[in-house]
Amino acid sequence: MAFNLKAFEKKPSWAEWHPVAKTYWIPINLIEANDYNPNVIAPPEMHLLELSINEDGYTQPIVVWLREDRKFEVVDGFHRFRIGREKGFSHLPCVVLNRHEQDRGDRIASTIRHNRARGKHQVAEMSKIVLELKRRNWSNEKIGRELGMDPDEVLRLSQVGGLADMFANRTFSEAWK
Repeated sequence: MAFNLKAFEKKPSWAEWHPVAKTYWIPINLIEANDYNPNVIAPPEMHLLELSINEDGYTQPIVVWLREDRKFEVVDGFHRFRIGREKGFSHLPCVVLNRHEQDRGDRIASTIRHNRARGKHQVAEMSKIVLELKRRNWSNEKIGRELGMDPDEVLRLSQVGGLADMFANRTFSEAWK
């Protein structure tokens, strides 16, 4: 489908609501990586992904989000994006999330949902994500609901990366003295 930035300014009809209904070839210079993805690929798998793209082409579009600055931010498919950028491709196949929220927390949650549905994350990086969402005033319940975690996992990830940081500005009773 031809790329037209104005297409994202109108509200989609019910049939167009699902991003997979439209794949756009977006100029790569309008796409930027996010800075929070905790997903990593080992070198052998990265090489295999590059081989797959070389031999089979892009079989899955990159999932992006249109930001207020009119740049597209990668939500899912960072490694596919990276390979396209390194190979000097001018355009990449993308689907655009039809979300109107511009909050970073919403983008993070979407990335994590995509990643968790198919793989594993590094514990330290997931801990950073949970702590960032907490700093954005997300409740444990919202974090659990949006990222597909049970309450114990949210608590454990909160503790891994910054129990002291989370309680640094809290006032505690001195009754224990």
